[in-house]
Amino acid sequence: MRTYLLAENNWKNLKTERFELAVMAWGATEAHNYHLPYGTDVYEGDAIATEAARKATEKNAKVIVLPTIPFGVNTGQSDIYLDINLNPTTQMAIIRDILTVLNRQNIKKFLILNSHGGNDFKPMLRQLGLEFPEMLLSFCNFYQVLDKSNYFEEDGDHADEMETSLMMHLQPQLVSSLNSAGMGKEKKHKVRGIREKWAWAERKWSEVSEDTGIGNPKKSTAEKGERYFNDLTDKISDLFVDLSNADLNDLYQ
Repeated sequence: MRTYLLAENNWKNLKTERFELAVMAWGATEAHNYHLPYGTDVYEGDAIATEAARKATEKNAKVIVLPTIPFGVNTGQSDIYLDINLNPTTQMAIIRDILTVLNRQNIKKFLILNSHGGNDFKPMLRQLGLEFPEMLLSFCNFYQVLDKSNYFEEDGDHADEMETSLMMHLQPQLVSSLNSAGMGKEKKHKVRGIREKWAWAERKWSEVSEDTGIGNPKKSTAEKGERYFNDLTDKISDLFVDLSNADLNDLYQ
């Protein structure tokens, strides 16, 4: 029984325990090329939150990890079979209900550990910050924490070398042979501003990728994934510690 995981705890343990920070990983259920499972984002978010919390707890942080949310925003993948979509308004309703519980029980710090690029929590937390002004609301996209070029040779953002290597380390039994993987080639937008990423429009997934991947996974290894995972959870654990120790009345220097 790991004291920092809510799902593994029981009422006897928690009856007198008190936490400073609640962390919730948020993933998605969606196709990840031909070689990775639909639950890739869930496995990643769950493992990263768990390991970072373990490391933070060893540094005396008072952190509790809530169960991972398995569905995310997949509005651009509506025609991909069994990609499950939660609308942003649904996500916001879920967060509001959770914050109501945490606030009532005097857990005033909340972090979403996001593992899915389609999720965008900033506007939600801006609005919810007005509803819960006494709370510190934050989120972290795990894939933006480290410079991936220091770990991986091929760039990408979905079922790419990073995600494949990570899953080869975390859940190797769920990763099919790389011989079966597509190349993850992405068709670029014809509108220059969108292609250069200073303007934005949602990608129609079935039109930008033949195999649902974005990024070549062929150079992936479990060793790359392990090194990335270890460094990633080291850094995220420091975030957990800092948030846990933060004085809500003295946040700025």
